[in-house]
Formats: sequence, structure tokens, C-alpha cells
Amino acid sequence: MLIKTENSNIIKLLLKKLYIPSSNSHKGQNGRVLVIGGSSLFHSASIWAAEIASHFADIVHYSSTKENNKIFLSLKKKFRNGIVVSQRNLPEYVKEDDAILTGPGMIRKFKVESSKLKVNNFEKLIKIGDEGEYTYYLTKFLIESFPEKRFVFDAGALQMMEKDWLLKLKERPIVTPHQREFKQLFGIDLRKLDENQMAVVVKKTAYKYQCVILLKAIIDIISDGEEVYIIKGGNAGLTKGGVGDLLAGLVLSFAAKNNQLLSAVLASYFLKKSADRLFIKKGYWYNIDDLIEAITQLIKKEI
Repeated sequence: MLIKTENSNIIKLLLKKLYIPSSNSHKGQNGRVLVIGGSSLFHSASIWAAEIASHFADIVHYSSTKENNKIFLSLKKKFRNGIVVSQRNLPEYVKEDDAILTGPGMIRKFKVESSKLKVNNFEKLIKIGDEGEYTYYLTKFLIESFPEKRFVFDAGALQMMEKDWLLKLKERPIVTPHQREFKQLFGIDLRKLDENQMAVVVKKTAYKYQCVILLKAIIDIISDGEEVYIIKGGNAGLTKGGVGDLLAGLVLSFAAKNNQLLSAVLASYFLKKSADRLFIKKGYWYNIDDLIEAITQLIKKEI
């Protein structure tokens, strides 16, 4: 199904399914989410994901991949709209929250020895010094220890995980790769395929690995293995660093209270349409803060 940002008729039908907070709801009932990300190299990526999620979820928990006082103090200054949680307490927040995003800003490594560590030992896991290995083992730990949870995998987690891990999950996960990450995870090169061919591959792959794929490109292709949505819109301003992290955070916040396919489709649409609206005012020269504001305004208008 093709959705163009300039034609919102299909989106109006989908928006009828979107969860809207009840006027008599209480704290936590409208979504609790956890963002796991960041590293010694990338600090802002996961904070952007958490920031956009804070506009839609009641409670946003945030956990960095590094635990030391300086980083935590810095994060608390930058991220005031959620709760920074200790790395050692991560499992209890995974249990508590409705949806978990892992990967933004996390480090990748070319190769990890998969038999090196038993991932059920979380105390040993958080002492891993190599951040690429930490990304690998943490992702594996989360999947094997919490198969019933709803996950969104992005960036570093996608680049380090193994595709067969997805089949261990009882809840259908959402993965948000660009074309290079798609090839790295699934072993399929999409670069020479046209739009229709890519849609077929994405659908087959989503079906095989029982996940929702949001393939990020000039056009986004989204499938749960049964339905396929193609989202057209946006502009070159979306090539800026951090846009993918923002998208992942938006997907996460929707996934806390909505089904996975709907969450991915609406997140893609709102990001691209917000970029279209910003282009009218600013051309290509908008930033992540502009996008966050534009997305919230657009959603308020359309629902």
C-alpha cells in the first residue's frame, strides 16, 4: 500500500486505530518505555530517541551503555524529560516497561566470539570493557532473557545481532535498518533493486524472521510479512545525523500501546510529513529539535 505525505486519506483510516490517552487515565497507563543506548563515542543519539518518546509515553527510562558518574551527570543535564536508570538495574526496568528500544549510539565491532560469555550472567556482562562486545552480548541477553517483551532494534544493536535471534521472541520485534544494515543483518543486498522488488524482499524477510521491518531510505518500506506499506515524502534534510534515532524513538513510543506494524507506519509517515512542512519554512536547514517540535504539532493536528 502506497502512502504519500501529500495525501493523508489512508493515514486517516490508520489514525482511527491509534491509541489516545483516556481523560481519566493515571500515570503509567499511557505507555512506559525504555531506551538503551549511547557509548563513549556517541552520546546524543540515544538521548534524541528518548526525547521524542517523552512527548508520547507517560514514563521514559534511559540507560547508557557506560556507567560512570561523569557521563550520568552529563546525561541528567541533557535529558530532563525522563529517568536515567543505573546500568546494573537494567533488567528490572526491562521487566517493568511496555516497550524497549536498544541500539541508538551503541558501538559495533567487526567480529565477536559468540561462545565467550554466558549471557545469563548479567553481572559479568556489564563489566565487559569492549563496547562492541557489550552491544552484542547485551542484545543477546535481552532477547534470551525477555522473549515476551516488545523490542525495537536500531543502529548498533542491528549491526551486532544475529538474524536468527529474532525468532526467539514471542512478541514480534520491530527492526529499523537502512539498506546497509539490512544487508549486514539479513545478508541481502537491496541496492540494485527497484521499489517493487525491494518491497517483495522486505515482505518475505519479515515473514521469515517474524518481525516488522521498517526499511529506511528515500522511500520507507514497512512490512510485517503480510502487509506492505511504502511511505513516500520527506526531503534531503532527513539525511542529517540523528534522524534515524528520532524515528526509532517515535516507533518505540507508539509501540508501547499500539500494534507493531501500525507503530512503524505512523512513525515513518509523521517524520516524513514533518520534514515536508519544515521545508516550506526552512528549506533543508532544520535540525533535530525542529523535527521534534514539528512532529508533535503535526500529530496534534491530524488526530
